Amino acid sequence: MQTVTEDKKTLLLVDDEPVNLRVLKQILQQDYRLIFAKSGEEALVLVKIEQPSLILLDIMMPDMTGLEVCQALKSVKETQSIPVIFVTALNDEHDEAAGFAVGGVDYIVKPVSPTVVKARVKTHLSLVQAEELRRTRLQVIQRLGRAAEYKDNETGTHVLRMSHYSKILALAYGLNEAQADDLLHAAPMHDIGKIGIPDSIMLKPAKLSDDEFAVMKTHPHIGAEIIGEADSELLRLAKSVALTHHEKWNGTGYPNGLKGKDIPLEGRIVALADVFDALTSKRPYKEAWSIEQTMEYIHQQSGVHFDPELVRLFTENLDKVLEIKNKWIDS
Repeated sequence: MQTVTEDKKTLLLVDDEPVNLRVLKQILQQDYRLIFAKSGEEALVLVKIEQPSLILLDIMMPDMTGLEVCQALKSVKETQSIPVIFVTALNDEHDEAAGFAVGGVDYIVKPVSPTVVKARVKTHLSLVQAEELRRTRLQVIQRLGRAAEYKDNETGTHVLRMSHYSKILALAYGLNEAQADDLLHAAPMHDIGKIGIPDSIMLKPAKLSDDEFAVMKTHPHIGAEIIGEADSELLRLAKSVALTHHEKWNGTGYPNGLKGKDIPLEGRIVALADVFDALTSKRPYKEAWSIEQTMEYIHQQSGVHFDPELVRLFTENLDKVLEIKNKWIDS
């Protein structure tokens, strides 16, 4: 059973002056578990043992400065994500810039204000928690995407390629880097609903009957149900992709017969990226189409299956698409 003490976040306080450590201890001891180091070398040893959630680090120390300690921490994968707040008497703008340059996340000038110290520590621990939550959600999405591959003739490299094509299109359309990255990570979930389709249909080597195809067409709804409701933007995006990537610009797609811009942008993007890669890839039931054949088909389907604006952007960025295609080739 965990105690209240064990639930507290661990902070490492580093300063060669004991009086400075006592000041920080008085400010922080009620809310956090504290460990202390009086030199840079000692701090690096303690970090490996304790894996603190955050480090408050003096700059002016003998033998090894705080800047050198921070550089050492950021050079190692195991410790590079631990936020470092510099606590120092150096208050020149150049000194502050030097602290940020080596990877510090904040800069507190001595003599410290208890209110400022508490607020800065709380803020950066919240950012760490938010990043951990996002990373965990992303790992869940990636693993579910992998699960869908086991039910399909498609390969992991297909999912990788079409996800990167989706990011290229998103950026070309005007989305920012963070939005495009979200789509990159959500796109692998497009066919998650195939987990719910019987193997007799999923793995059938021949053409599906009308009844079998009707069952296959339920996979977008199944995918949306698997992902469910969530307050995460990434999961919301993944659900939308799963539900809408088989809709068509002219309204003849499924499952809801959405038309034009009633289809969410993410669904329109993934539809084009998915079809391009499927056509240009070899499958047990077909040979790969050439790039020329595929692009001719895509242009024919502009305004029919695909958003005409996205077709134009895809064509303009075909060189970037082909770089991705040549980078991840099916084994």
